[in-house]
Amino acid sequence: MKSLTHVFLFAASIAGITASAQVQAPEIRFDSVPNALQLPNNLYFGEVAGVATNSRGDVFVYTRTGHPTVTIGTARPFAHGGSRLFQFDRSGKFVREVGKDSYGFMFASQVRIDPSDNIWVVDQMTNMVMKFDPQGHVAFLLGRKAESVPVPARPSTGNGQGQPTDLFDRPTDVAWDAAGNIFVADGLGNARVAKFDKQGKFVKSWGKKGTANGDFANVRSIAVDAQGNVYAADGGNKRIQVFDNDGNFKTAITNVGNAQALCMTSGSNPTLYVSNSNPPDDIDRDGEIYRMRLDGTITGKFGRAGKLLKEFGTVNAIDCRTENTLYVAEIGNLRVQKLMLH
Repeated sequence: MKSLTHVFLFAASIAGITASAQVQAPEIRFDSVPNALQLPNNLYFGEVAGVATNSRGDVFVYTRTGHPTVTIGTARPFAHGGSRLFQFDRSGKFVREVGKDSYGFMFASQVRIDPSDNIWVVDQMTNMVMKFDPQGHVAFLLGRKAESVPVPARPSTGNGQGQPTDLFDRPTDVAWDAAGNIFVADGLGNARVAKFDKQGKFVKSWGKKGTANGDFANVRSIAVDAQGNVYAADGGNKRIQVFDNDGNFKTAITNVGNAQALCMTSGSNPTLYVSNSNPPDDIDRDGEIYRMRLDGTITGKFGRAGKLLKEFGTVNAIDCRTENTLYVAEIGNLRVQKLMLH
């Protein structure tokens, strides 16, 4: 009888955990604009990792496609290519390709636009963060591409702290504070956030692999609020961690699932969007996007995993320059959706 009681108690505890993980939030009505971005003939999106808009409403898409690579034995000597950066005007018309054949474009991770309309590209496999001016010229670089990339890749070693420099191991995102300081999510090979001043000089970093406060399973996305607090999407630990500007842990926002993409609106009453992105090994579950206040209060959710418009396949980036018009980049569905929230 005692053993049976333990079974019932264990089952009840599991049921309680499952129930508490189900986020109760009002459904947000929304539409997806068909054919919002028009590519020229014979040009296609691959796995869309990043999407961002500038102050004019132009849309930038960083996608995993482009030139083929050559494999010799177990080494793959990349020269360039593998990802491409496209620009569209606010009506969705194709404008140009930025950084074509760049040495730093290999495996797209993210694109962001800073307050001065500079274009920032984060690439996982070159381990570089590239800043382009609004005209598309390279302004400066963080990180450095290795001379070759072994296939299969070397397993990650160490505890994820990385080197206290601007040398990255599969970076994923970039953000800035009001003073122009730069924050890089060095988040897949390493598990840290690296801070630089506005000239690109390394200041400090924090984080390592783990589950404690201040540790990360990974850092998929990053955002900074008007007070300089840093929000880091720790998807593997199913949370968003919040730090002050110097990397001191403040709080954690939980019950957001696999937090893979973050976007924060500007203004006096900012909104945070976070994607509970469906994992690559089960593309039919999760997928919803949450809308919340910066204290973690969820005010609504929308979408689900799927292939159709208004459904999502592994969202990796959200652009929310305006609160009710979003662009969503999907790795799994090879597309960008323009969403209108009601």
